[in-house]
Amino acid sequence: MALRRSMLCGLWACVALGGGSAEAATPLHPTHGEEVIEVLPSVTRVRLSARTTPSAKPDLGSALQVARAAVQDARESGEARYWGRAQAALAPWWDAADAPTAAAVLQATVQQGRHEFAAARRVLINSVAREPGNAQAWLNLAALERLSGQYPQALHACAAVARAGQALYAQACALETQSLQGRHQDAATGLQHLLAQTHDRGQRAWLLSLAAENEERAGHDGAANRAYVASLSLAPDLYTSLAHSDLQLRTGQTARALQTLRQLPETDAVLLRRARAMQRLNQPAWAGLRATLREREQALQQRGDDLNVHGRERALAALWLDHDPRQALVLARDNLKLQREPIDWWLALHSAYQAGDTQALAELQREVALTGLRDARLNRLTHGAPERSKIDRPHPTTQARL
Repeated sequence: MALRRSMLCGLWACVALGGGSAEAATPLHPTHGEEVIEVLPSVTRVRLSARTTPSAKPDLGSALQVARAAVQDARESGEARYWGRAQAALAPWWDAADAPTAAAVLQATVQQGRHEFAAARRVLINSVAREPGNAQAWLNLAALERLSGQYPQALHACAAVARAGQALYAQACALETQSLQGRHQDAATGLQHLLAQTHDRGQRAWLLSLAAENEERAGHDGAANRAYVASLSLAPDLYTSLAHSDLQLRTGQTARALQTLRQLPETDAVLLRRARAMQRLNQPAWAGLRATLREREQALQQRGDDLNVHGRERALAALWLDHDPRQALVLARDNLKLQREPIDWWLALHSAYQAGDTQALAELQREVALTGLRDARLNRLTHGAPERSKIDRPHPTTQARL
């Protein structure tokens, strides 16, 4: 099951949601007071230097530059601390009613990255009310509506992007939404048309990733695989790589999935999938990765973090690694209160089926039908018994619980 890369390429950067989970920072133990712990980007040092003078007026342009660089670092590395750096840069305008729209939209981007979706949505709605022609705000709002399974509202936001004069992004926004509604052929044709309009490597990589996801929803795994490979050859991307690894795992290409995952930063989502692949390949090292994930969860609890924002990964770990579908179902249903992408529905439906909870399965089938979501990976879960693929049958040697 592919990790849904809920994103739309923004006017200044690609907006990625839901894919990378926050993880506990690695403890640092300096041996002496002069030891260099980390070298910050020069633009960050300039911004921090400017803020050392209490009387200095905050410079919006510099703050936006620092925040955007931090957001990009967060997406590339999957490390939560960069979201904090972005927030620090935006601190003078954070939650301010009269904040410049550019700062407010970036605040919402940070909140989206942290899975604070309700807060991000409030900020974006306020932003488009004040500045109806802000295409970036509408793009981000459309992504949030899709994440929540609100497809008509997402299409409304996409139309606003078109009115703001950003035709390519508006069309891609609408095509991605229509794909979720089952218009897979229309989406495929439309995305090919957009690809023919641009030679920009970043835009092409993004459009190809959308095409790959559309092909998966349509049940065309071979075409999806080719599109993922083409996208990553143009621009390596953490979320696209995770989506590709999920396709490889789902179709029994476990060794290839592990190879894909070994090239990625060790986020929770990456370690979870590495452990799953190793478990399938009967590699004992999977148990160590599972232990690491437990330690990270404990660290989050000790810091007082809300574990609900990590519900998807916790539910997947319960289902994939612990073979505890009942616990996975509890976590997956809670996760649906936060996000409703195809993987979240698959996770809840599959957990209910594996747990033998027919009542929960029937309720979930009705709920997903009401959203209008159409995805081949859900077909057997919403219309009958799920497909029993190679990766869904645990090997007898992997049943041990940690």
